[in-house]
Order: sequence, then structure tokens, then C-alpha cells
Amino acid sequence: MAFTVPSPRPPLDADPARWYERELGWAAEPGPPVRLVTGLRFDVLELPAAAGRAVLRRVGAATGPVALAGRRMRLLVAAGSAEELPGLLDWLEWGGIALDLAALGAGGRMTAPPPPGWGGPGAPGATVWLRAPLPGRGVESSLPALRSAPWGDEGAPCLVRLVAAAAAECHRVRLLSARARRPAAQQLFPQRFASS
Repeated sequence: MAFTVPSPRPPLDADPARWYERELGWAAEPGPPVRLVTGLRFDVLELPAAAGRAVLRRVGAATGPVALAGRRMRLLVAAGSAEELPGLLDWLEWGGIALDLAALGAGGRMTAPPPPGWGGPGAPGATVWLRAPLPGRGVESSLPALRSAPWGDEGAPCLVRLVAAAAAECHRVRLLSARARRPAAQQLFPQRFASS
């Protein structure tokens, strides 16, 4: 006979907005849904979940907290990173290319996943933590930042590496989805050019 251990119950003060404010120091707006204010303690890079999974495989632990909201992944990065994204994409030679990569910064809002240990998976497509922030630790020091060295440092992970991987994976996902939408005849019989 197998015994299962139930998930921990939320505290009596079961207000996720207050938990985020008290445990992490993050500004939150009560809900439902509870929303975390971006641009103060962190910004968010948002991309397709398929691209996000590939980014996580490429960069390993060089990310901060990561949330999944339906088909979108949200990577928490250092505050101010959203403002740097357009220039960084230009510098990485991704400027002008349609990427499904967005940033939430000052004045933005992110739907808050339930705090770690607060209930089950919820409704399909609900926002959940893939890598949850840990209370009592300086979350901001673990967020990818522009100030860190490009190939790793004792401090925060490098925002440049994360954005380079995200742009490449967003582009790859976009190309694969365009290929899948092509009519079957074009895929089976590629156009051949006569040689001279």
C-alpha cells in the first residue's frame, strides 16, 4: 500500500499578494489574479514556451526564477533589463528580425503563480513556477543582469548570454512553425533550379 503525502497547506493568512510582499519584498496587487509589479525589483523576458524550454537547456542554471503561463514562459531578469532589450538585440545583430520575445519593465504587471507549496497545479494554462523564487534569499542577486561578465561570474548570470539564447531559440521556433504551415506539396517537392 502506497502512502502519499499531501501538499503543504497555505498559512492561515492565505493571501498570495501579502506572501510575495512579506517573503520576497515584491510589490503585488491583490487579485484574483494576483499580479506582480515589474520594473521595481525585477523585469520579465517573455517568450514562447517551446523557445523557453530550449533556452533553459542551453543556459542551465544561469537564470533566476522562471514561470510558465499557458504557452508563454517568463524569465525574471534584473530590474532595468527591459529597457536594455532593444539595444541588446541590435548589438547581437537580431534587431529588425521578428522575434516573439517581449520584455515587461517599469509599470508592467505579471500574473503571479501561486507561491511555492500553495496548492496544486490549478486550471490548465494557469501560471505556475518552473523555478520558484526562494524566500529568505536575495532573489535579485540571482537575476541575469547586464553588469555581469559574458561567460559567467561569481555574481549574477549574464543577461547578454540569456538574450542571445532567447533570440536564437525564438527565431528557431518561428522558422519551424512556418515550415510546418507550408503546404505539403512544397515540402515534398522542393523547387529545383536548372544549372547553366
